[in-house]
Amino acid sequence: MRILNDIEATNPAHGGPMEWVRQYGVAVKSMGHQVDIVSMDSPEASWIESYPLKIYALGSQLKGFYCPSLVSWLKKHASDYDHIIVHGLWRYPSFGTWRALQKLRKPYYVYTHGMLGSWFKKKYPLKHFGKWLYWPWTDYKVLRDARAVIYTCDQEREHASQSFWLYRANEVVIPLGLAAPELDMDKGKLLFYERFPELNKKQIILFLGRIHEVKGCDLLVQAFSKLAHKYPDAHLVFAGPDPENLEKSLVKLAENSDISSRITWTGMLAGDMKWAALYAADVLALPSHHENFSFTVAEAMACSTPVLISDQVGIWHEVSNYDAGYIASATLAGTEENLQAWLQLTTERKEQLGKNANRCFIEKFEIEHAARHLIKTING
Repeated sequence: MRILNDIEATNPAHGGPMEWVRQYGVAVKSMGHQVDIVSMDSPEASWIESYPLKIYALGSQLKGFYCPSLVSWLKKHASDYDHIIVHGLWRYPSFGTWRALQKLRKPYYVYTHGMLGSWFKKKYPLKHFGKWLYWPWTDYKVLRDARAVIYTCDQEREHASQSFWLYRANEVVIPLGLAAPELDMDKGKLLFYERFPELNKKQIILFLGRIHEVKGCDLLVQAFSKLAHKYPDAHLVFAGPDPENLEKSLVKLAENSDISSRITWTGMLAGDMKWAALYAADVLALPSHHENFSFTVAEAMACSTPVLISDQVGIWHEVSNYDAGYIASATLAGTEENLQAWLQLTTERKEQLGKNANRCFIEKFEIEHAARHLIKTING
């Protein structure tokens, strides 16, 4: 079977959909299938040569909103593939694919990757109105004409259908997955404490991901400030890129609450160091306002690290069913409730939650399960 993935960019540092395309592509390739990518990356991008899949990097114009060669490339090469999968909305690859394949009558599939989330509609009504002007002529048609629109959980599917009143899609739910870390726990912890020796012997509450308001970072700082004095060995660690320059305001928030010394800002951690942080953490905290799946939560559970998440994280049902952590509302009260519940646990209870988290990952989110499910779906 020959599969082509159409995505805006493949930079592994960006995580999310880019990481999923890489991981599932490697898994499907190992099963004997051909998996290629066409993207709007620059052909000179530093990661392309070492990327584990073939990338046709076409370049782009207008910061990713237009790629003049995409349609012609797809018209020429679409027949080389059995299946074409589009990743994401609101950028040219989705609409360009629709344009290219209409006359060819070539079926395609779409992963929305959470890009129809209802939180953004409520938080940014003007931006949503702008998308509405764009929607009927572009991505509405992309979803309408796709053989299947793939959502990663039922919650994402439900939210997507409520984003715009003009909506038609053949909906399918296929949970994402990821590969287990190659780094083992003992080496991971050693690596982390070598870099951050001041955190040794601390009870680490880890936030891992983009520092962005949708992730509820401010809720985590405020909730921690209310409890930190009761638990002197607890320490909050923020690990991730800061694309919106939000860290400054969060640091100020911590200073006003007199907990600056109880928070460490590591910047983005990648590769083994990311896994090292997850192994060293006692618990992962993600009080997100919107998260269609969350690689970070699945990665934490792969490391036997329990999670404290909001009920807006799409896989919270699985976390709850496996007793792999605690779930509350994406509010200050809910975030404080989760932290309090965790901090007062016995060592034995925390260890049991960690074992439950790893079992949840193995049975629900291991990459081969997701890859086989996808193959079965597109083969009909």
